[in-house]
Formats: sequence, C-alpha cells, structure tokens
Amino acid sequence: MKNKKRIKNRSFFCLISFLFLTSLLSIKTLKKVEPQDIRISGSELFSQNDVIKNSSLNFPIRLIFVETNFLEKELKQNLSLKNVSVNRELFPFGLKVHINSRIPIAYGERILNDEKILGFIDKDGMFINKQNVDEKNLNKLVIQVFGWKEKFKKILSEIFIAIENYELEIVQITFSSDGFLTVEEKDLKTIFLGVKPNLINYQLQIIKNLKNEFKKNSFQKKIDNIDLTNPVKPKIKVFKP
Repeated sequence: MKNKKRIKNRSFFCLISFLFLTSLLSIKTLKKVEPQDIRISGSELFSQNDVIKNSSLNFPIRLIFVETNFLEKELKQNLSLKNVSVNRELFPFGLKVHINSRIPIAYGERILNDEKILGFIDKDGMFINKQNVDEKNLNKLVIQVFGWKEKFKKILSEIFIAIENYELEIVQITFSSDGFLTVEEKDLKTIFLGVKPNLINYQLQIIKNLKNEFKKNSFQKKIDNIDLTNPVKPKIKVFKP
C-alpha cells in the first residue's frame, strides 16, 4: 500500500514538474529578443548592430517569431558571409549567431546601377563588400579583378585554383561589359581568353605550358599579348625591335 502511494506521489510530482517546465518554456518563447540578447561567435568583425541593420526583423521581437532560416539568408547575402547559422535559445535566452566570414584573396570592382563599387573577391569568386572584410587579411593581396558579376564567380574560382596549382603569376583579371575575359600574367603579359567559359580550364593549362616552355628555353623576345580565344590556335604577338 505504501509503495502504491509512493508511486502515486512520484507521478504527481513528475506531472507538476512537467507542467511547470512547459509553462516556463512557453513564457520564454513569448519573451521578446532585445539587441543585447544577440550573441555572436566566429568573428569579431560583426556586432549586434550589424545583425539588426542587415535583417528585415524589427527588434525587439518575440523569440518564437524569429524565422531563423530567413534571417540566415539575409545575413549571408547582406554581410557577404561564407556561412551563418542562427539558433533560438532559451538558456541563456536569445539568439546565437555563428558567423563564418569569407577570406579575401583579391581586390575587386563591380558595377551596380552604373556605379563602381570597390571590394574584394574570395577563392570561390564571390564579391565581398569592403566594410565586411577584416583588414588584417589584406596585406598580401596582389590580384585585381575588374567587372565582377555573379555569373563570373565559377570562372574566377577556376582561375584562382590554377594560380595556386600551376604557380601562375596572374595579377589582373578583367571582364568587359559583354563578358570578354582578359588576364595579365607577370611573364606572359596580356592574355585574351574571350567569352567562352567552358574553355577556361583548357586555356589555363595552355598558359601553364607556355610559361614553362618560355622559362625552359629562355625566351628572349618581349611579349605584347597572347590570344587564346581559340585555344587550338594560340597567337603570340611580340614587340618588334
């Protein structure tokens, strides 16, 4: 009989505890998130104010109404981030925002609404607004990219991979308004690549081979430009003495 009573009391206690915890959680989720309840990790560059200014949320906002997936997309785009995760937390209360910044490897310039915008480019070919870059990462940048557009990011990524793997010394990458691609290489000078992105890997391989051949054979003539728009028939123009 005592055991039954003990079990009954324990069940009652568990039920009360469960109801209390449920009520507490419900109250917490309805509580409003204030700016000071935003906790940022992964980067010291961004502040609570950056999260607020670069989202469409109106703070304070009830925790339960924060759409984390939508907020992640907004912050990733507006702050030029590689990745971002947002979690609603009850203990401690607030929003936890973990940021993975993009690391610039080149200076960049893009045209938006007929206005030149200066920034940087990362290894994935993504444009980074200059206010979203940590200045300590800018000391060794030597590459410049002009005419950046979103559709060129894959080509840029391929070029950056080739620079590293083939030891190319490309210092400038330029896209014209119609997408014509030209690069400047330290030894080979101006190289015309054209408007066919599907050829880029083949063209980069040719650039590597040309650079190696010129070094091996101590090519003495001063190169003006190389035309690889038709990589099957490369054309090399040298300065006339």
